[in-house]
Amino acid sequence: MLLEKDFTALRLELSVKAKNGVDFIVAASILWSVITVIWMQPNPPSRNALFTFIVGGAMLPLAFAFSKVFKTTWAIKNNPLDPLGLWLNFAQLFYFPFLIFIYIKEPQYFIMTYGIITGAHFFPYAWFYNVKGYAVMAGVIAFGCLFIGLNVTIQNLYLIPLFIAVSLVVLSVIISVSYRRNKEIYDNQSAQVNQLAQEQFA
Repeated sequence: MLLEKDFTALRLELSVKAKNGVDFIVAASILWSVITVIWMQPNPPSRNALFTFIVGGAMLPLAFAFSKVFKTTWAIKNNPLDPLGLWLNFAQLFYFPFLIFIYIKEPQYFIMTYGIITGAHFFPYAWFYNVKGYAVMAGVIAFGCLFIGLNVTIQNLYLIPLFIAVSLVVLSVIISVSYRRNKEIYDNQSAQVNQLAQEQFA
């Protein structure tokens, strides 16, 4: 049976080795910047929504590329919480039927809905990585998209993906600061464990 301290240790390992998912957040910020440019074009919302779907397909390859840049670990062996990260990421796919409905019936609200889904799916990562910034920014993005979507004209819908891109940059800074703090704790704990092991075999 895993105790609370065991969960804390496992989450700390995930936070440090995956660097709080910074590769995904940076990749997402770039994609939402591209989506902003798409929605700045004088196309009907349905066409911009289609292009947004297409661009979204680059998320995983781009995140994988950034994992090499930031030297993050995607698969952490012997950590039973590791598969949960993938499940949490795919959970947002089950909101897509609603997104498709909006795309067909009310395409002008597509980008707002997509943004809300994107923001909301960050919430459980606050527990997964033990970073409260994920919970805060989940609320900021979700309610921010709603507010902007209800108050701008069709010509200014690009403000929604722009807001998301900026929010993701802010989130990347938050999780980077948290990573440095957690890494210091993790390194200290690892050093203590190694010292105890050496004393036992001395």
